[in-house]
Amino acid sequence: MYLAADYPFLDIFWTMIIFFAWVAWFWILITVLMDLFSRHDIGGWGKAAWTLFVLVVPFLGVLVYLIAEGKSMAERRNKQVADTEAAIDDRIRSVTADGGGAAAEIARAKELLDSGAIDQAEFEKIKRLALA
Repeated sequence: MYLAADYPFLDIFWTMIIFFAWVAWFWILITVLMDLFSRHDIGGWGKAAWTLFVLVVPFLGVLVYLIAEGKSMAERRNKQVADTEAAIDDRIRSVTADGGGAAAEIARAKELLDSGAIDQAEFEKIKRLALA
């Protein structure tokens, strides 16, 4: 208990603020570097110069990058999210259009049952599997 008395509450609070500030800064640094290396509008030397600036003068480099490229960072991120959503939607449409789902499977099984290719027990089995 003696140790707790030597470290008052405000010191604990200040330590927590400093810790979370470092976490936030590292998060911003990683975000800046991810944006920098995903860009296609600047070449390798431009990326190398920005990386060197961000790593040599860390706080100033990150702040300058955010001020200079903040709006375009948001636009690139929004475009990337929209492209990903469009790709996912296209994939879902292609999968559902090809397979048709459980109803199409049951309809094909019903056609096989009507043609005599399968019996009623096999139809029920296919129906249960399609609905499962």
